Formats: sequence, C-alpha cells, structure tokens
Amino acid sequence: MRIVSLLPSATEMICALGLREKLVGVTHECDFPPDVAGLSKVTQTHIPVDANSAEIDRLVRERLGSRRALYSLDRTALESLRPDLIVTQALCDVCAVAEEDVSDAACALPGRPRVLNLEPRTLAEVLACLRIVGEAAGCPAPSERVVAAYEARIEEVRRRVAKQGAERPRVVVLEWADPLFTCGHWSPEIVEIAGGREVVARAGEKSRRMSWEELSGAAPEVLILALCGFGVERSLQDAALLAKHPAWGALPAVRGGRVWVTDGSAYFSRPGPRLVDALEMAAHLLWPEAVALPASVVRPVQWNGVRRGNNET
Repeated sequence: MRIVSLLPSATEMICALGLREKLVGVTHECDFPPDVAGLSKVTQTHIPVDANSAEIDRLVRERLGSRRALYSLDRTALESLRPDLIVTQALCDVCAVAEEDVSDAACALPGRPRVLNLEPRTLAEVLACLRIVGEAAGCPAPSERVVAAYEARIEEVRRRVAKQGAERPRVVVLEWADPLFTCGHWSPEIVEIAGGREVVARAGEKSRRMSWEELSGAAPEVLILALCGFGVERSLQDAALLAKHPAWGALPAVRGGRVWVTDGSAYFSRPGPRLVDALEMAAHLLWPEAVALPASVVRPVQWNGVRRGNNET
C-alpha cells in the first residue's frame, strides 16, 4: 500500500500505527516524526511566511469569504506517487487542501485511490480515527494496541487529577492572539480531563473570536497560549503583543504567574496522537505535583511580559 497524507495530524497517526514505510507523500507542514521531512511534498501554502498574526487572520477571512483555497494541491506530484490511499480532512477549511480539490484529483488518478476523510472533534473521536486509519491500511490489530496505550495514559491523568479535590482552576486556552480566539473542539475537553475549567470555550465547538472584555470578564486563573500553527518561539512574539494591552496586568493568571506559552502547532492544534501529550502537559501546568511533564515534549514557557530565565515548569 502507498499512502499520501494531506494533513500533519494524519501523518502522525500513520507513523504512530507503524505505517511509516507505506507513507510516500505528505504536506509542506508535516514535520513529525522528523524523518517525514524527506518525503515528497504534495501541497503548498498561499500564506506568506513572514506575515504577522493580524495579516494571517485577514488573509484567512478574505480567502474563506471568497471560497479560495489557502492551500493548493500539486496534482503532478500526487500522480507521480501513485497512492492507494489518500488521508485528508473536511473539518477545517483553514487547515488543509479543499475537500473538493482532493476528490477531483483522486478521481483523475489511475486506479482511483481511496480518499479517507477524518473529522474528529473530540479526543475520543481522534482515537477512533486511529482505528479508522489502521483499518483502511489493512492493519486493525496494531491500531487497537496503539489506541489502548493512549487510553491508558488518559485514564492515568484522570486518576491523578481526581485526587486533587473538587476545586478546579479557571482556565482559558487561546488559539490565536491577534485578534483573540478561544480554543475549540478537543481543547476544552483536554482542560476538563486535566482538572481545570475552560471558562470561555465549549467542548466540540469551533474556536471563535473573542474580545478583551470577554477575556477579562472570564478572569482566568491559568492562561495557556496554544496558538494554531505556531511553535513556542513564534508564539512568544504574540505573547509580547498581549502583554501590551491595558487589561493584561489585571488578569488573575498574570498576577498569579500562571501564563504559559506552548507549542500549539505540535500539541494542541493537531487532532492526532500528540493530543495525549497536550493533555499531560495541561495537567502538569494545573497540578505540577500530581502529573509529570512528559520528557519528550517541547517545554512550555512561563510568561508574564518578560521571558523567564530557565523556562522551567
């Protein structure tokens, strides 16, 4: 079997299932595990690499409003790879090649490869997608073992958090900083399992634009920056923008020193296996004595307007 992945989370699923050798093509954004970087790229972006967050937001709104794709598919490259299975998604128009473009391209390919659309909105649905990918690739038994291991890690977080009592901190996870956006889909659920209360977003719902007045009124005790598509270093640039706002210093999370900048691209944005890492990370930030930070993750940075010295959590 020859598999092409059209989204980073699917690439991570495929590799987590032990199917790396069957993967022949990926997107320009696929960067994990690191060895997928050498595979053929079948997509490109129309977002300038040097655009700031406000410019990216404007471009996204303009392109979605005019129904122009943010990403394009290299049909010549796709045809040369002769895929049997193409894994894509229809969940978010911002995050991948348009669904109809993928379908049209697949129909034009010799042999008519199967197109598998993944649309998880919750943590459980992400795990279900691992099973679906495993079945489509002809290896359902290994996928069950992989999913069971992730489920065990999730239950261990639940068990440890349950011992911390009924008091849960008020949490806001930001998916974008300029303008402000709440988190969405699986992230509020992650906060809940991790032992917090997401006070502006709802599990399973899309992220949405939010005002500073709403953020201030929510009075978060913990603020987690998990900016979509951004790693820690890029997110720190937007954290500096937040710190310039007049309402910043009054937030309880800022006063209490509980603002964290994470690698949102790696852990919170992608509905793939590393959402379990994101869960363990969130639980550690809320209950550091109860849940250890996974050794393999990019460490979050504590932020109060200036970067702290050793970035220790």
